[in-house]
Amino acid sequence: MEKVVEFLKKAGVYYLATVEGDQPRVRPFGTANVFDGKLYIQTGKKKPVAQQIMANPKVEVSAMVEGDWIRITGELVEDDRVEAKKAMLDAYPNLRGMYDENDSNTQVLYFKDAVATICSFTKEPEVIKF
Repeated sequence: MEKVVEFLKKAGVYYLATVEGDQPRVRPFGTANVFDGKLYIQTGKKKPVAQQIMANPKVEVSAMVEGDWIRITGELVEDDRVEAKKAMLDAYPNLRGMYDENDSNTQVLYFKDAVATICSFTKEPEVIKF
């Protein structure tokens, strides 16, 4: 999983895909943090993406770095613990202008049953399960 986190951080921006009914939705994200041995992302509970994840927690992430790309599939599980939110906001202090671990909007989610595939045109795909 550490290789996956390093890849996402090096990319800086990754794209998270959800579904809304029968319509795919994709948007840029930038948070990736390890807490309690799990890969977490962060959003706001008031955003449509949060509602989409709550309705269908199956998501896919994609990012590209220097000719390699990653796809991560799995389910996102909400962790409402203040400690998990604080860990994320401590890792991304620039978010503190919009979020606080004690507010009712900050949402952190971790990947469950995730499979990451790192691909390129010149190497065999590498599969990482976590």
